[in-house]
Amino acid sequence: MGSKMFRVALPKAPLLALAGILMLSGCSADRYFMVPKTDLEELGTSIKTQRATLVTMEDNAAVRHNQVMDLSRSSTQTILDAIATQVEKPECPPVPVQKQCVANERSKGRADRLKGKVVVGEVENFYLAGPGLIYKARIDSGAETSSIHAENITRFERDGSNWVRFDVVVPGTERHVTLEKEISRRVRVIQASADEAERRVVVELQFFIGDHQQVAEFTLADRTNLTYEVLIGRNILRDVMLIDVGKEYATELPESLSTNNGNES
Repeated sequence: MGSKMFRVALPKAPLLALAGILMLSGCSADRYFMVPKTDLEELGTSIKTQRATLVTMEDNAAVRHNQVMDLSRSSTQTILDAIATQVEKPECPPVPVQKQCVANERSKGRADRLKGKVVVGEVENFYLAGPGLIYKARIDSGAETSSIHAENITRFERDGSNWVRFDVVVPGTERHVTLEKEISRRVRVIQASADEAERRVVVELQFFIGDHQQVAEFTLADRTNLTYEVLIGRNILRDVMLIDVGKEYATELPESLSTNNGNES
């Protein structure tokens, strides 16, 4: 008789090698197949080989997974460490303290204020910046525009603009100082002693009353027959000063100004 045949029961879903054997054998679709013993041994060996390969692949995949997880944990820890590390804010070196001369109240001048406005008396010392002259000024709320005594008033043109040249007296002397200012505007002034209105030029002058400094408009006028060379009107008083009619010289000029009368260039 020929080679012995064995009747074995195989799964309905065989491996690829078993499928080839079935095609060659031409067996029917029954779940039982007749397989030679030698082929069965080869099949078992192939299955063992494939199982070993699968185990090796699983081990390699597990190793790679562990490596990826370790790398991820390491990166996460690095980020957490960086966040937890407190970086100190850079500090600038301290600025050296410079010695300053402490000025007393008199050297800074004085002007009392009420609700932000300078309190003045009926007469105040008036410092004209530029020539550095100190006049006695009358405070008059009845006058609209402030005025200053001026002599030798001459109008001229400079660079297409209207200017005026005039002299102001140095208090207590017969000397004069010549000033040149651009004309701001012209006004008509009607005096009680005159029949016709007088046209005057208006210039801007910088001045001090106490420690208050301001630039304001002044008309140039001949005040020879008047007691005070300077008149402070409403254009300066408005929103800036309050008059205490019971006082005179309610303010004090800074010491550096009061000792420099007429010595500025």
